[in-house]
Amino acid sequence: MLRVGLTGGMATGKSFVAAELQRLGCDVLQADQVGHRLLQAGGAAVLAVVKAFGPQVQNAEGGIDRSALAAIVFSDAAKLAELNGIVHPLVFQQEEDWMAQLRPDAIAVVEAAILIESGSYRRFQQIILTTCDEPVQIARAMARSGQSEPEVRARLARQLPLAQKRRFADHIIETSGSPESTIEQTRAVYQKLRSLA
Repeated sequence: MLRVGLTGGMATGKSFVAAELQRLGCDVLQADQVGHRLLQAGGAAVLAVVKAFGPQVQNAEGGIDRSALAAIVFSDAAKLAELNGIVHPLVFQQEEDWMAQLRPDAIAVVEAAILIESGSYRRFQQIILTTCDEPVQIARAMARSGQSEPEVRARLARQLPLAQKRRFADHIIETSGSPESTIEQTRAVYQKLRSLA
């Protein structure tokens, strides 16, 4: 099995590339969705998160109110690190469990926003980075989230710059152009992965 990490900054087209890789035949897991499930009612992270951040982060259903949690952790690096210390090991374990169930000739792609920042990239044989021009990234993020430009820029400032992420990448897919251009680049990367698998 070929273990592939897919990452990039906010609104750089990770999910678009992941969907195309899946269409081409890769097995794809989105780490963000795994993390969200861990914070839903009955999720494995709920009790530890409530213990660490207080009952005000729990919603009426018994899961975590992600907006309330974000308000606490995103302005405090130590609290964000504490949250990551709870959630990341659980996400990594679920990723490993998922990969263990795949067939031996699979190309297993894990899409994760903070693959490099978390150190998780070391668990993969190949790293794909999606990247785009900053004005495109900001416009996409504003359109998708409804946030203002200062809010988007503040979120981007908390992420490792794309220029630094490039050092870790085996493959770079530039998504500033047309969807067709992104698909063409993704297909070329897929052919390289297929040859390695």
